Amino acid sequence: MKQELKHPTPDQVLDAKGLNCPLPILKTKLALQRMEDGQILHVMATDPHSVVDFKAYCARTGHELIELIEADDVMEFYIRRQNTQM
Repeated sequence: MKQELKHPTPDQVLDAKGLNCPLPILKTKLALQRMEDGQILHVMATDPHSVVDFKAYCARTGHELIELIEADDVMEFYIRRQNTQM
């Protein structure tokens, strides 16, 4: 019996599939700005550079990359919005 993985429950979903750098990051930035602290954004992207870009973006902005899933040429990112008004 295959066990199903449990992912964080997102407050918002952003489909950035088919977009190339820098559009997935720019759309993520705009989505996070409209969200409240602690909320989770689920981003789906196909740009092969997305993994590096999202890790760097989260490290630079303080948002928390809680989970990264790579499957079938789609990268899924679960990002928790952090208070950026420090």
